[in-house]
Amino acid sequence: MYKRILVTGSSGVLGAAVRAVSAEYAQSEFVFFTSRDCDLRDPAATLRAFREVRPDAVLHLAAVSGGVTLTRERPATVLRDNLLMTLSVLEAARLVPVRKTVMTLSTGMYPPDAALPLKEASVHAGPAHESNYSYAYAKRLIEPAIRAYRQEFGENVIGLVPNGIFGEHDKFFSPAATFLASLIRRFCEHRDDTEPIVVWGDGSPLREMTYGKDMARAFLWCLFNYDDAQILNVGTPEERTIGEMALMIADLLGIARSRVMFDPAKPGGVFRKTTDQSRFLALSGFQFTPLREGLRLTLDWFMAQYGAAAACR
Repeated sequence: MYKRILVTGSSGVLGAAVRAVSAEYAQSEFVFFTSRDCDLRDPAATLRAFREVRPDAVLHLAAVSGGVTLTRERPATVLRDNLLMTLSVLEAARLVPVRKTVMTLSTGMYPPDAALPLKEASVHAGPAHESNYSYAYAKRLIEPAIRAYRQEFGENVIGLVPNGIFGEHDKFFSPAATFLASLIRRFCEHRDDTEPIVVWGDGSPLREMTYGKDMARAFLWCLFNYDDAQILNVGTPEERTIGEMALMIADLLGIARSRVMFDPAKPGGVFRKTTDQSRFLALSGFQFTPLREGLRLTLDWFMAQYGAAAACR
């Protein structure tokens, strides 16, 4: 058991979800870091912070990410900052020392032409997509870093690869918001309008979206139960089209489906990027919240924060 768990990146949707479920783990004390608490790109500052907190375990969720726009405009910054954080955290965990460290990778690191569903062994099976190569390679390099720190220093460090995440405290108003966070915001904002709500693409691309609190509990299950050097895909196996998700949101908000319009002239993204979670599901027996219920909970929270919460029921 880990008495003190340090969580980096706690202002993000997954970090906020860990905070929300932390009371379920009364045997552990959680310490939550944002970028204001420590610049994880700075190895000396990171080591000082770790020595002050003295965690038994670390959930490293922090990352520099901002979608395709950021990676195209600032590829060196994205690559540099993510690599610096990876090495700073691993070095600080080694020197303190921390009993166990959880590193977070990304499904965006997998080669775009890898066989589906994406298996953990495919991480280095081909070049990253050109649109996000700097972020993808920064995340890929976590995998050899894990193996190297385990081999040379005997560090207990594991790597988890979450699929899509949504939920409370998402970046609903950010230009870098995920498609689902953007849909939630726009549908809520235009709930009482009469004009069509336009969704980019024809709605056919398939996505796996995991409710944030589920992902938080899955990460914590891995912290307490998974010790393999092999990275692990984590997340719901439920796969839905973007069109289905948009209509679910409309139904939950009482918006007529006839107002939901798809624009096939706009890009809809990669058609499918299914991940293989079979190893995680076989080990954990984890049961995920159905997408519709996760959307209802998120919509309730969003409307409670920004008005008319009762309309979501």
